[in-house]
Amino acid sequence: MYSLDVNFLKDRPDLVGQRGGERASAPPTPAGSMTPLIIGVAVGLLLPGLVGGLWLFLQQQNAQVQEEINQLNVTLGGLKQAEQQIKQLTDETNRVKSETAALASVFNQIKPWSAMLEDIQERVPPNVQILSIEQKQVAAPAAPAATAAPAAGAKNPKPGTQPASPSNNMTTKLQITGSARSFDDVNYFLLTLQRSPFFKSDETQLIVAKLQESPSKLEFNESQIKVKYELPKAVGYTIQTSLNDVPASELIRELDRKGAVGLVTRIRTLQDKGVFQK
Repeated sequence: MYSLDVNFLKDRPDLVGQRGGERASAPPTPAGSMTPLIIGVAVGLLLPGLVGGLWLFLQQQNAQVQEEINQLNVTLGGLKQAEQQIKQLTDETNRVKSETAALASVFNQIKPWSAMLEDIQERVPPNVQILSIEQKQVAAPAAPAATAAPAAGAKNPKPGTQPASPSNNMTTKLQITGSARSFDDVNYFLLTLQRSPFFKSDETQLIVAKLQESPSKLEFNESQIKVKYELPKAVGYTIQTSLNDVPASELIRELDRKGAVGLVTRIRTLQDKGVFQK
């Protein structure tokens, strides 16, 4: 019998080449398929460069900021030194102002005796005589004590407003003794003293007024004339008054009129310098 052999492999082109010793070539790669790879490589190369550039930029900025900080520290040190100098000058100025105010207060409390005696002399009526003027220091009446406690949250008194110490709580009183022709003359003299700018009107009081022998005497040459005489009785009086607390700067016109030139000149100089208000 006959047999039929059919070889189908010969009909396959890919195997025909292998049998003949030739390999079939791989299909060509499309050009667009390499773009993602190229982009990835480019990004990989650019990213470290960008990071390095940013780091260099930040280092430069940090250096500039540090330099500015150093300059500010130097300026701040100079300002602190200037602040200390200003504080020292302020303290010195306050000390000088305090001393000036203390010295000015001394002049402001002075009332020359010459001016006060001149004022009393101008107020003596014709029929009144002054025999003596006595000065004495007495304790001023104490201020009434506070009956209520300070309210909660009340501020403390400011420095320099504390009550006066006992050594400064003194007042000057004058006791004027003399004689007058009548009680009306004594009363008139009392009223004129109460109007004086140097004395407290409410503390100018008549302490004693009584009839007494006249202190006046008539003198004759007894070898030539022998006369018996009897003078009318006079009114002996005692008036007590107190110096007021009006500053001398407010009495400058009266002091000038009374001849206290030295004190007036000092007060006007202090007013020109702004220590006292005009």
